[in-house]
Amino acid sequence: MLTMPAHRTTPTGWTLRAVVSAHVVAVVGQPVFAGAYLTGDFDSLRWHAIGADVVTSIGYLQVIVAIVVWIRLRQVWPFLATMAVAAAETVQYFAGLDGALWLHIPLGVMTVVALVVLFIAVWLGGGHVRDDKAPRREVHHA
Repeated sequence: MLTMPAHRTTPTGWTLRAVVSAHVVAVVGQPVFAGAYLTGDFDSLRWHAIGADVVTSIGYLQVIVAIVVWIRLRQVWPFLATMAVAAAETVQYFAGLDGALWLHIPLGVMTVVALVVLFIAVWLGGGHVRDDKAPRREVHHA
């Protein structure tokens, strides 16, 4: 008989999952608005700018949640990953305002990929945003 820790996702972990999920939804809209603009729908640039504000705001909220995860769950990886994404988004935001598309577009692609990977990590438990101090459960092998 092997005793394994019973993992349960804490409210803090659920909050991180919710914020990362909202962040992914918002960031995935950005290339859609940019693409629509490039095909001639000039109103889409306004939506892309609004989306940039939303994405950046959610990113900063995610930094706060990641700090709470670090303090409460003693897990630093969500904070480090979130800081990398928030830094990239901030640079991308200002590159977009400046019209530096040579930086804005590739950094946007990398940011979307990084957020999708972070989303997978927090939802599949690869990063364990769970309370490892939960009661242990017994596993029976036949």
